[in-house]
Amino acid sequence: MDIVFGPVPSRRLGRSLGINNIPPRKICTYSCVYCQLGRTRKMRIRREAFYQPADVAARVSEKIEQAKKVGEGIDYLAFVPDGEPTLDIHLGATIDLLKSTGVPVAVISNASLIDDPQVQSDLARADWVSFKVDAVVEKVWRRIDRPHGSLHLESILAGVLSFRSRYKGTLVTETMLIQGLNDDAKSSEETAAFLEKLQPDRAYISIPTRPPAEKSVRAAAAGRVNRAFQVFSDRVPDVELLIGYEGNAFASSGDPRADILSITAVHPMREDAVDALLARAQAQQSVLAEMLEDQEIIVSDFNGKKFYLRKF
Repeated sequence: MDIVFGPVPSRRLGRSLGINNIPPRKICTYSCVYCQLGRTRKMRIRREAFYQPADVAARVSEKIEQAKKVGEGIDYLAFVPDGEPTLDIHLGATIDLLKSTGVPVAVISNASLIDDPQVQSDLARADWVSFKVDAVVEKVWRRIDRPHGSLHLESILAGVLSFRSRYKGTLVTETMLIQGLNDDAKSSEETAAFLEKLQPDRAYISIPTRPPAEKSVRAAAAGRVNRAFQVFSDRVPDVELLIGYEGNAFASSGDPRADILSITAVHPMREDAVDALLARAQAQQSVLAEMLEDQEIIVSDFNGKKFYLRKF
């Protein structure tokens, strides 16, 4: 399996060149119930050497040159491995080498090792970092993320806040909403309270869009996703949904039907906002009726207001 892949469309990063810096044996600190890669085969918390930084950097340079030849743009070099990227003891050194490409570097992490000062130092080299924040209550966190037994949520959350205080790049969070586990009002309020302290540059709310590790896992219902969005938005300036297929969040066509689908994949639209969009496009209300009939969008109520979301 190639350790560098793409470029591929990313809902968060545009066109990204993926870097799989963990060998394809699902080595991770968590075994999340919703993971698209299945259950973790090797639970680890000790950092190891997997690939040499120079080898990774050379392969990335090759891929960049190949992309240039065919006119493919690359917005980010993204560490998105089959496991937790910070388990790689060479992560910081590899990021340093990749800086010479001139392409921003992103790391998508579950934050499980962030209380380690060396992990913080490594991640601080990246331009864009994403942390998983599925829950801020230990019992809920253990049910969803199923962490290595020696990990403790309190230390992880403290580490996330510590990292935020020193990090100069873009920091985002991602909260996966699972039916019956963390989609209740109390969980949303608790997570939002932590995010208010953290003040990430953007807080993503997601649902499983691929087959999960456990067959019993179900995405949170539209109403609960919308409620979480509104609760988060009261505490964090920038909140976005990740409920559509890759690429949809960045579409803009001028076609009101396509635009509504693009927007509602990342942001619930209030009824008056949809009406205004249709009016600007000189489109009939029948467009909205057709989209509802075709089940392209879903209606959800919150605080007496009607919202439209893209169908999950």
